[in-house]
Amino acid sequence: MYPNRIFVFLGLALFLAGCDSLTDREPDLSDIQAEVKMEPLEDALFACESVAEVKSFLDRHPYLQKVYFEGYGQDTALASSLYGQIRNNELRSFKYQVDSLLGNKEGKIKEPLEKAFRHLKYYYPDFQPPRVETIVTGFLGNDLYVSDSLIIIGLEYFGGPKATYRPQVYTYQLRRYQPEYLVPSILFFLSDHYVRVDPQDRTLLADMVGYGKAFEFVKHCIPQTPDSLILGFSERDLSRTYNSQTQLWAFVVENKLLYEKAEQIKQKYVGERPFTPEIGEEVPGGIGRWLGWRIVSMYLANNPDVTLQELMNNPDARQILQQSGYKGQIDE
Repeated sequence: MYPNRIFVFLGLALFLAGCDSLTDREPDLSDIQAEVKMEPLEDALFACESVAEVKSFLDRHPYLQKVYFEGYGQDTALASSLYGQIRNNELRSFKYQVDSLLGNKEGKIKEPLEKAFRHLKYYYPDFQPPRVETIVTGFLGNDLYVSDSLIIIGLEYFGGPKATYRPQVYTYQLRRYQPEYLVPSILFFLSDHYVRVDPQDRTLLADMVGYGKAFEFVKHCIPQTPDSLILGFSERDLSRTYNSQTQLWAFVVENKLLYEKAEQIKQKYVGERPFTPEIGEEVPGGIGRWLGWRIVSMYLANNPDVTLQELMNNPDARQILQQSGYKGQIDE
């Protein structure tokens, strides 16, 4: 999902000393409540015994067609397709397997979300947890829909490597489709409501810092979560990237990429790719996103009085870079 690249491997101990963004982040949440209301829709859907009953199910949840399913102009077409899916014996068996792999949804989804949302509410007291719904459709719908009022989770996408069926995505993207990536992914999407950017700044630097702020937002909400889950890296790639950042930064600077505005070029460094061939075949795609997080992390480290809210509200990517002091250095 996100970046990495190896030039030099300096050692795991060095990686462990510096890879996590900021570690002292646990605020006092004792007086903060953020209850999540979660409704599983999959059982009600699979209990339907006719197209008419599926249509009735959709009528009770009219937003599903608008925000979760794509490519269906009429609800009757969607109802017919869904009915065909849920009457398929293989899909019914797969649903039971997904239920087993995900286990207790309260413990795997609701409780981690509530903990994350308590952190979010600590930083943003006006935050109200979105309601959460789960569903299984045999990949007929999306993996996730996230807004400030509703989250829909397509459970079949997150069965992990033991599941009989996996999403039809590239192999390098499959790592993200496991239960432990659910909460970080949801928070990343929610960060869009808080990360302020300058719409006039179309530079690669602005994109990098924007991603960095989003990752920092996620880290503040789930501070004990490994950076690998937030970024979508393997631990091995993350350690190699961390220990190669001096050379990575030198490549970006020497090739005058920071203020590049051409979308096609920018996407080579922040877009979704298996690796970044412009730098090297062992550099994962989206390396600019990781560098953006390093800039933001060092900005906070060097400006300890800056709050999360102030960081999110600051649209000036150049100022953040300048005040971060980041030049590809590894933490001391």
